[in-house]
Amino acid sequence: MDGLFLCGIACKTDNMSSFSDLPDFTNPSSDRSYHVRMGRPPDASLLPEVERAAAEIFRQLPQLAFLADDEPAVSETKHLACIKAGTCWVAADREDQPVGFLSAESQGRDLHILEVSVKPVAQGRGVGRALIAAACHFASEHTYQRITLTTFLNVPWNRPFYEKLGFRLVERSEPECRLQSLVHEEEASGLPVGSRCAMQLVL
Repeated sequence: MDGLFLCGIACKTDNMSSFSDLPDFTNPSSDRSYHVRMGRPPDASLLPEVERAAAEIFRQLPQLAFLADDEPAVSETKHLACIKAGTCWVAADREDQPVGFLSAESQGRDLHILEVSVKPVAQGRGVGRALIAAACHFASEHTYQRITLTTFLNVPWNRPFYEKLGFRLVERSEPECRLQSLVHEEEASGLPVGSRCAMQLVL
């Protein structure tokens, strides 16, 4: 699921980018054993398990610990739709098995991120940043006006992470019907009221 965010990144002709190709989005300790590529149909059935593994971190927060046992936010069917639309990116290991992903969909002139998840084994290595870089490059190339998402307002690895990448908080008072409706829907589905927020990166 960059202050200022650089949207031009090197992309290889085989649609795969190594982390060394993304110096502006990966930290010095990034592990080059991982690479980012476009999602493929066989990945769709594997990505929900990546999200489940990533959700284990919520056990650290009593109010949100239930998310570790909840169903993934993005279904296999939705992942497949994103893959077919060319809006799903996968971080894969040396065996080309997914350790992270970003799935998004078009919402008018916005590219809306549905979910970004990284397995614990690959966290802290620039994987999430590289996935967002790939989505940013795609959005720029396809003349989207901005990238949007919803996330947790006060979870340390959510809103602050995106702010470091140049995303701005969309205040609830702003006339942003689509994003605010998503926030309300998410809270109405069982998430704590006031826990969610919308963010945007204008391209």
